[in-house]
Amino acid sequence: MIVEYIRYTIPAERRDAFEAGYGQAQQALAASSHCLGHELARCVEEPASYILRIEWDSAEGHMQGFRKSPEFGTFFAAVRPFFNDIAEMRHYEVTAVRGGSHASR
Repeated sequence: MIVEYIRYTIPAERRDAFEAGYGQAQQALAASSHCLGHELARCVEEPASYILRIEWDSAEGHMQGFRKSPEFGTFFAAVRPFFNDIAEMRHYEVTAVRGGSHASR
């Protein structure tokens, strides 16, 4: 499993549209056999800052499976208006240092 993190900076006047776009996009993520889970979080201290966290079965599953699937077209259409608002997009490997209710995954 890998985790993709995408950081966004979204101005106040576009936040509702941004969250609605990801509300639509999550249907494509849920339909993908490569996506294990996802969540969108907004920063409390800086409400313009968002982080999207997506768990993928593998880097190949994301880059070759999902991105070449029909679901990707649906996903990208919903979030394309916010592509230029991305501050960072990276993949991470989960380490053995884990705790809390999600530690057993």
